[in-house]
Amino acid sequence: MHAETADPAGLASTSAPRTRQVSRTVGYAYSWDVIGDPAFLTRMDALNVREIALAASYHGARAATPQHPRHRLVEAPSSALYRPVRETAWRGHALRPVAANWVASPDPFAEAAMELANHGFAVDAWLILAHSSRLGLERPDVAVRNCFGDVYSYALCVAHDEVLAYVTTLAAEAVREVPIVGVCVEGLGQLGVAHNGLHEKTDGAYGPAAQRILSVCCCSACQNSWLARGLDRPEVIRRLRDGLAAVQAGTFSSHAGMAEILGDELAAELLATRLSSQDVARAQVLGALREVAPQARVTVHGQADPWATGPSPALTAQAAGQVDAVLVPAWGAAPATYEAIATARELVPDSVSVAAYVSVLPPTDPDALGAHTDALIAAGADELHLYHLGLATQARLAVLGELARRHR
Repeated sequence: MHAETADPAGLASTSAPRTRQVSRTVGYAYSWDVIGDPAFLTRMDALNVREIALAASYHGARAATPQHPRHRLVEAPSSALYRPVRETAWRGHALRPVAANWVASPDPFAEAAMELANHGFAVDAWLILAHSSRLGLERPDVAVRNCFGDVYSYALCVAHDEVLAYVTTLAAEAVREVPIVGVCVEGLGQLGVAHNGLHEKTDGAYGPAAQRILSVCCCSACQNSWLARGLDRPEVIRRLRDGLAAVQAGTFSSHAGMAEILGDELAAELLATRLSSQDVARAQVLGALREVAPQARVTVHGQADPWATGPSPALTAQAAGQVDAVLVPAWGAAPATYEAIATARELVPDSVSVAAYVSVLPPTDPDALGAHTDALIAAGADELHLYHLGLATQARLAVLGELARRHR
């Protein structure tokens, strides 16, 4: 295991490894999968999945709906709140969401959630928070930017007060007055250079080391945090640029760690800056959620890699004590995936579940999924989160059903 992933933020194992069973299986869906399709409930009954995470705030997407009776595609042109955008809640906010007017409902999340709940399903609110291309384009000053000044318009930086207010209100408004049993929080941290959006033309251009450098946010709020830590802002920018040049020239390996490239002290300060902002944002968001839905079980997307950005940002010491489960990406059947699950299991308290996020969509080999989930459980996962109930064809949906029955 690389030294930088051994203990990302002072977490320590609280128990020896032990055999685990799957305690919870959750399927993921969009409101448009449920609304207008009476057969959706029948299909879910057949799967033996009784808990469904339903998107309540989500980024823009073009989604297939291969089994819906009324349409085969849904285009969501921007991030949105799938609830009414109430003026009383958003008055005075510099950043505000839009409503999802591409769904034929004034309150898509609540309508779909009630339909599921009335049929006996447990419903989680699936929240994507700091990912908004629309707001990043409108307000580039609060978006993540790299050491060359390039703006990542899809990524709002939670170090800004406006962003913090936005994600907190967004979370609370998403879950109010809807009978949910849990929340699944995604994108509560910094997104980095890797992003699937637009017509992506960056694939393969930057290896892991370059991606870590280009994912260090250099926006005004983050630079002010550097200054508060006694760092010289122009010097930090120079060292990041020089580090990237050295990686691209081959002076450092494409897998080199940040401490090797920048030195232990600077790497530690930059990481501490990011994780501190993330901790503040998560504590505030979870506090707001617990006021509105105090009974809801909290699952947060996260990874053991301390430099991880994106939908599943790095775990921190505080995160381990604030949530009921950590959801780890597990879409590839590879040794690194099982190591990520095992490391997460070592890093969080035994009372916190480690959930494996498993996709049945291409390019996943459906015939290999059974062995894959067995390996995930052996590595330490005790929950399976299955992606995706609406995007999957009937044949691949049947595979999800087999997984649910296999591990119930």
